Amino acid sequence: MSERNNDLLVADIVESCRKIFRYTDGLSFEQFQSDDKTLDAVMRNFEIIGEAASRLPDSFRAAHPEIEWQRLRGFRNRIVHAYFGVDCSILWQIKETYLPQLLAALEEAPPAPSIAETPPRTPKNP
Repeated sequence: MSERNNDLLVADIVESCRKIFRYTDGLSFEQFQSDDKTLDAVMRNFEIIGEAASRLPDSFRAAHPEIEWQRLRGFRNRIVHAYFGVDCSILWQIKETYLPQLLAALEEAPPAPSIAETPPRTPKNP
């Protein structure tokens, strides 16, 4: 798994969502698709979202069924492995329709339990 704890992974997703909104603020779709730097930055942050989502434990993902975890991971894989074939309109559509819901769900989520919560060890009697 990840060396980053669950709270940091959720924070990574939230921060990447915010960056995508910040990078695209005030842009039309036409401006977005013709701006290589913004496209690269948005794709990178979608990669981070998908990677962080894949590192969250099943228990956290199960506690938040409103989030399409498999689609997040799948989209990340598509960007990483077929970056030359990523459709700008799909990036834009996800940014416009799904990202606001994802951000809202994670901002309202309670803190994530740690990946491996082990009970404290009790000393053996001498």
